[in-house]
Amino acid sequence: MTTHNANNERIKRRYFAYLKEAKRHSEPTVDAVAKALNRFEVYTKYRDFKAFHFEQAVAFKKHLAEQRGQQSGEKLSKATLHATLAHLKRFFQWLAGQPGYKSRLQYSDADYFNLSDKDMRVATAHREQSAPTLEQVKHVINTMPANTDIERRNRALVAFTLLTGARDSAIASMKLKHIDLIAGSAYQDAREVRTKFSKTFTTYFFPVGDEILKIVADWVTYLREVKLWGNDDPLFPATRIALGATRQFEAVGLKRAHWSSAARIRTIFRDAFASAGLPYFNPHSFRKTLVALGEVLCQTPEQFKAWSQNLGHEGVLTTFYSYGQVGNRRQGEIIKSLGIPQPTTQTNVAELAKAVARELRQSEHS
Repeated sequence: MTTHNANNERIKRRYFAYLKEAKRHSEPTVDAVAKALNRFEVYTKYRDFKAFHFEQAVAFKKHLAEQRGQQSGEKLSKATLHATLAHLKRFFQWLAGQPGYKSRLQYSDADYFNLSDKDMRVATAHREQSAPTLEQVKHVINTMPANTDIERRNRALVAFTLLTGARDSAIASMKLKHIDLIAGSAYQDAREVRTKFSKTFTTYFFPVGDEILKIVADWVTYLREVKLWGNDDPLFPATRIALGATRQFEAVGLKRAHWSSAARIRTIFRDAFASAGLPYFNPHSFRKTLVALGEVLCQTPEQFKAWSQNLGHEGVLTTFYSYGQVGNRRQGEIIKSLGIPQPTTQTNVAELAKAVARELRQSEHS
């Protein structure tokens, strides 16, 4: 049974190198492309890419629409279809310009991977992403035990995520030296911290409550003064596993090593929310919680710009577009409040609107 095509493998390696080195895509993005190409090859029984024809794209598109997810058992979402087909379209457009393929492939044939306009609207529609309220997060933190080293770490981890809005991959790779309790900041140094797009920036602790700050500060102090850990030791160390009294492997404390990935962090969050009797919210959702808080606290364009930068966003529009969607409930409250005169805040609202308009104009010309 055929499981690969040697010619296809060679040209795929070239394309992956092109994506990584020339287009500067991340490993997860390249992996997603590889998965899409594998889906297509399995369907065509690893037929040589040189034999590609638009009819293959049409047939594969119909085939993909009937496939079901391995975990959910339901048909693949329109968003998944769109992402998979878009990867294939870009690959075959690139392939049509490569030596040995130019004379065999039509550049326009890749367009047959496009979804219908109706499906595209469904796939790309913006849907409101849920996020916990500040009160819910504090409730979770307050219900978390802190008797053992592992429990104290877990509680400080959730508190730190709220305090900084850092992404879980960054948190998993942070060291003690990146935290400055005097300045009230976390230095996300891309040389050592796994930040998005390898950006380096400083995050000052968000004003989410003294009790949250105290939990984090106490944890850092504990690691430094009681455990006697140094600057290069992890801020949130992995769990040490060893043989217990029952001769079974079990968690026995902390080890001076980082987690290899952020998967364990998400498990800690899931368990914490479940124990508090609340639905699960992942670490990334806390960023939306902080944006909602910023929309309430920030009264001037400069303040919101600083809030946006604190999240690692280069432009305010990123914060608005990615995280600043007004929830349905809040939308109704705002619309109703517009009928009530509010002269004291009119100036600030106007300034903020002008600032957003300026950013829009600049982005259009950049």
